[in-house]
Amino acid sequence: MKETTLSIIKPDGVARGLIGEVIKRIEGAGFKIVAMKMVYMSKKQAKGFYVAHRGRSYFEGLADFMSSGPSIAMVLEGENVIARYREMMGATNYEAAAEGTIRREFATDGRKNVVHGSDSPQTAAFEISYFFGALELVGA
Repeated sequence: MKETTLSIIKPDGVARGLIGEVIKRIEGAGFKIVAMKMVYMSKKQAKGFYVAHRGRSYFEGLADFMSSGPSIAMVLEGENVIARYREMMGATNYEAAAEGTIRREFATDGRKNVVHGSDSPQTAAFEISYFFGALELVGA
């Protein structure tokens, strides 16, 4: 089933020069990038994006991290792209991620795990609309 998902190269990935490597993997998997931009979220914007995690012990730290530098937000399109991209990213805890995944190869800790991807069609719809308007989605 063709679907879309949000991908973010987080501030640690941008700062470490991993943008090209992540995009190379995305395109190598056959995903189409239908929107992309660099964003620098304020703490308030980061809290709004991660609103589903409000109240959890890691929420404030996550908002601090995601507002610590620029990120690359992308919309990916492809067959079963949500599940396939999540598999490519690897487990949130990079130490538990499978060999060859982005997080296993590049993450430095649980929060600095280089990438984010939507976990469901409903989440993808919210996350995509958080960063992109309809006119910014090319071919989606």
